[in-house]
Amino acid sequence: MADDPNDEKALHGIKVLDLTRFLSGPQTTLFLAALGAEVVKIDDPKLGDPVANSPPFFGKNGVSMSQNSATDVGIAYLKRARSKKSIELDLKNAQDLDLFKKLVKKADIIVENFRFGVTQRLGIDYEHLKSINPTIIYCSITGYGTTGPAANKKAFDATVQAAAGLMSVTGDPEGPSMKIGSSMGDTIAGTFAFSAILASLLRRAKTGDGEFIDVSMTDCLIALLYDEPWDCYDTLGLSKRQGNRIMRFSPFNCYRAKDGEVVLGAASEKEWDDILEMIDQEDIKYFSKLSSVSDRIQNNQEVDALMSAWTSKHSVREIVDLCDAYGVSCSPVNDASKILDWEQVVLRNILTPVQHSHFSSKSGPLAANFPVKFSKSEVSLKKPAPKPNEHFEEIMKTWLGGEIN
Repeated sequence: MADDPNDEKALHGIKVLDLTRFLSGPQTTLFLAALGAEVVKIDDPKLGDPVANSPPFFGKNGVSMSQNSATDVGIAYLKRARSKKSIELDLKNAQDLDLFKKLVKKADIIVENFRFGVTQRLGIDYEHLKSINPTIIYCSITGYGTTGPAANKKAFDATVQAAAGLMSVTGDPEGPSMKIGSSMGDTIAGTFAFSAILASLLRRAKTGDGEFIDVSMTDCLIALLYDEPWDCYDTLGLSKRQGNRIMRFSPFNCYRAKDGEVVLGAASEKEWDDILEMIDQEDIKYFSKLSSVSDRIQNNQEVDALMSAWTSKHSVREIVDLCDAYGVSCSPVNDASKILDWEQVVLRNILTPVQHSHFSSKSGPLAANFPVKFSKSEVSLKKPAPKPNEHFEEIMKTWLGGEIN
């Protein structure tokens, strides 16, 4: 065990300047903080962090949709700014900009998710800052990337889900296009940015050089979306919106039980045989139109009708227990707000009550811990989100030796 417990963290000693807002960028820097990097949020002294003053809020009287006191803070901020430090700088002010550039000389990483073109106007883009610190790793997260005709477009998670085609393939076949339930455009881009920064740190350790990382939220979604052959669906006669189905398997869907819903299915012929034995329909495997996965996909309505007739007669618990006994993949549709009812989640310690910036002993709504377990590396997001400008004097002392002018 190291003398300093921070030495057990993989990114201990790495300094990050965080210029990000909302979700995609804060997701990146949250992960960096979890692995031990010193993440310093640069907040605008006039505006602060926008999500700190956005509903829903958490304060001394609990959660609310209205900010009832000065110490009520946006729940999103309390989650996304954990274990980070805060200083305030007006980057449009010459003196503050000069101070920021002094910090850049000491930094390892800069992360920003401004709209394309903003950093150039402020004079804090990669081309400007690499002349100050050639070893800097500069990560830019935008909706559409820094090249191409859409580069200047304003983007939010929902518009990116629409642009990337994700909405067009989400929902019921006969229903409207639909975004998925959470802000995956933001969080997936933030996760890609995090992994790209780690790769750049490895490269810099070998070459001594920093580099620019261009992360497009749209590119990231398309990269994951296109494991599926969407461009072949029309030729194959398939609907691009499959609802809860997995297109290449049958059965595989969400089915109604007596007291809830379950997702179950078969990814192999053996699993199909196991399902038929489980539901006491073994003779069906000899039906020619259901004898192979290709046949079942073409006749999936009949397969789903068969499964629905069986699941509707059983409770969720009965279905899950039977599927476990027969080796069939199955899960109840858990309520996201009650996920701590599942012992697996409790045991894995993936969720923890978020702490309030002003009330250290007050536990708030649930927030996610870093989800990956390491055998040796220490991972932690235990420190609460910072108060505005809370760490200005500390950063001036530890990064610049007190140098401000």
